[in-house]
Parts: sequence; C-alpha cells; structure tokens
Amino acid sequence: MRPFTRRRFGAVAVAASLAFAAGAASGTPAGAAAPPVVVPRAETAALFDDDEGGNANADDPAIWRNSADPDASLVIATAKEGGLRVYDLDARQVQSVPAPAAPGADDAPGRFNNVDLVHDTALGSGTTDLAVVSDRGSDKLRIYRVDGDRPGAPLTDVTDPSAPWIFSGSQEEVNEESTAYGLTTYTDSATGKSYALVSQNATTRIALLELTTTSRGTVSYRKVRTLDLPAVFTMPDGTKWSPCGDPAEGPQVEGMVVDQETGTLFAGQEDVGIWRLRADLKGDPVLQDKVREYGVPATYDEASDECLAADDPGFGGDRMSADVEGLTLLKQDDGDGYLLASSQGDDTFVAYDRERSDDYEYEGGFRVGAASGSLDGSEECDGADVLAEPLGRRYPDGLLVVQDGHMAPEDGDREATGFKFVDLGDVLEALDD
Repeated sequence: MRPFTRRRFGAVAVAASLAFAAGAASGTPAGAAAPPVVVPRAETAALFDDDEGGNANADDPAIWRNSADPDASLVIATAKEGGLRVYDLDARQVQSVPAPAAPGADDAPGRFNNVDLVHDTALGSGTTDLAVVSDRGSDKLRIYRVDGDRPGAPLTDVTDPSAPWIFSGSQEEVNEESTAYGLTTYTDSATGKSYALVSQNATTRIALLELTTTSRGTVSYRKVRTLDLPAVFTMPDGTKWSPCGDPAEGPQVEGMVVDQETGTLFAGQEDVGIWRLRADLKGDPVLQDKVREYGVPATYDEASDECLAADDPGFGGDRMSADVEGLTLLKQDDGDGYLLASSQGDDTFVAYDRERSDDYEYEGGFRVGAASGSLDGSEECDGADVLAEPLGRRYPDGLLVVQDGHMAPEDGDREATGFKFVDLGDVLEALDD
C-alpha cells in the first residue's frame, strides 16, 4: 500500500491513482495533454494564518458589480478567522471586516468560510445587495449590506441578533465544530424569495435556508429542509466504498453554486465528485462527474493521520483530482456558459457545458499559471467566482477570481494564501482552443 497525500487545510484527502501520480509533478495525468494556461492580471496581498497575521486564511471570493460605475466594482472574500476582506479591481484592499469574537472564554471565535451575493433585497425603505457568509465558528449566517457609494467601507453588518444556529442545538454543540461550512445563494424567480444553501462540516448534509428581513432593517433566516448526500457507494463490481478519512468525519460538501434559470444546484462532495440536484432539495441527486480517486480502497492510519491506498480498480473519473472545490457558474447569453470547478489535487480547473440539453458535457480545462514578473499562479484552489459582465476598463469581458493556497514567495515558514484576478476573456479563449 502507498500513503495518500494529506490535504493542506483539513482532513485527509484522497490521493491520486497510480496512473495520475506519474504525471503529478506537472498536474497532468500520465499520457494526457497539458491544459492551457491563463495568467492573472492582479493578485491580493498575502494573508497569513498565524497569530502575527491575525489568523487570516483566504478561502472564497464573490464578485460584486457596481452597475452605476463598473470600474468601482468589488471582490468580497472570506479570510476564515480573519473575517472578510474587500478588494477593488486592482486587488487592493479597501476594507477589512473582523469575524465575531467568541461568545465565551472556551468557545470558538467566528470563522468565515464561504461567501455569496443576493441582489435587490427589500430592506428598510429601499432595496440593496447582500453578502451572505457561512460562519463556521458560530454555526450561523452573517449578512452584510453592500453600499457601493461608500468606497472606503462598503460592507455593513445587518445580521439580526436573533439569527439561529443552523445545525447545532446549543453552544456546546457549536464547539464540536459540526457547523456551517460551504454556502451558495439563489433567488426563486417565481416567488422572489431568496435562499442560502449551506453544507455541514464533516457530514454529507445540506440545509436550505430562506432569508427573511425584519422591521428593524436586519436579516435572519429559517430552515426549510435538509438533504443528506450518500456517504457509501456501490461500485460496479458490487463492493461498497466510502472515501477514506478520519472515522469521525464524513465525505463533506463545500463548493456549491445554483443555476437560477434552471433551479439546479451543483454541489462538490470533495472526495467524491460533483452532484446536481434541485435547488429546493427535492428529488434525487445525480452524480454528474467523479474524481479520479473515486472507488480507490484505502485504510485510515490514526497514528500518521494518513490513508493507505490499495490498487486503483478504475472506477473513478478522468477529469478531476480530489478535492473538488470552488464551483462557480459562468453565465453567457441565451443560456450558454460553463460550470467551472477547481480540481484541487492537480491545480487545474474543469469546465462543463451549461446547456442542460447536453447533460452538462465536459468542455475542457485550464490552469492559472504564473505571469511574467512577480505574479505566481493558483495552487490548491479552495474557492472561485466568475462574472461574465463588463467590469470597466480593466476587465471588459468579465472576471474570474480564484483562491491561491500557496502565495509565492511569501508561503514558507508562515502559511500564506490570497486571491488571483484573471481576465475572463483569457479563460474563454483557453476553453475555445
């Protein structure tokens, strides 16, 4: 047996198959053509995950377009215990929002995991856009009003003080950390109601939450229903398989995105693949694509916190390497576009045709590589967001923002992460090749 590699930010991840491992140095499976490379136009300053750096760890971005002045558009991004960071289109920080303090001496502080946007919400005497965040530390949503006419402090916390825990029943349960993790939002075009879909850390559960506003000008939510994705899978030879990891943890979901026009949720179960299902969590989920490591039998070794893998039986996919992360939807005219996903294990991104009639056919992939000068590429990408709308002079074709798990040259003794800004025109050109 051979040891699986360990994920940088969490539990044990599934390692590549033997065939894939032969090409791991280049991020390309043995015998496969290397994907095209796109390079970033800008990058944020590094965030450091230590006491000196404020325990800030880049994770997930959301692109907010200023319709009145597209050049003044913003990128809102999570930094875990570091809270939120807001950047302009030059990747310069314009605001830092702290995560909530711990409610008690023995309790966990706020830890912001994922962020998404809700547009045109009636709040107070008008309408506003909202940034919705999963707070893993407190098992709640945090909601921020986005004020484009306040360039120095565009985010204002409008979370209702009575907002409930999502998965926990007490602070003691919150401290056990089986809490809010991945997040995406959508608005039902038929009813006008807005929702957040939130996954639970270390389980297969997803919760549907309806966002609600109050007469005080704050925002809360109520749980509508939950759905549990599978944790055990039947292989073509009749054997049962589960992704290897700590026995106390299940194969969790983080990256999610909703196609509002079709009401379809895409959910990345990190060590399994991409599911598609109804955004209202009704009906049966369909496993759209699998990671290469799907079905590889392995045994967890507690002493080393590693999994020892047997031979690959060949039941996995051939496009993604665990973890599946950073799902985002590239919407174009007439229903065209792509579902993009971070294939974290080989530092690439995969693209699927958005047209449902094609059953979301695989369309290719790309890598965010180093640019000439001081900009490096993206490695072990956790989160991503894309917007196919003109964003002023800098990004007339739109923008892709991706997390970088190893900011060079800062990543060394201190863990350094950040975000890369990529011109969407370069991405579309790479996918059309």
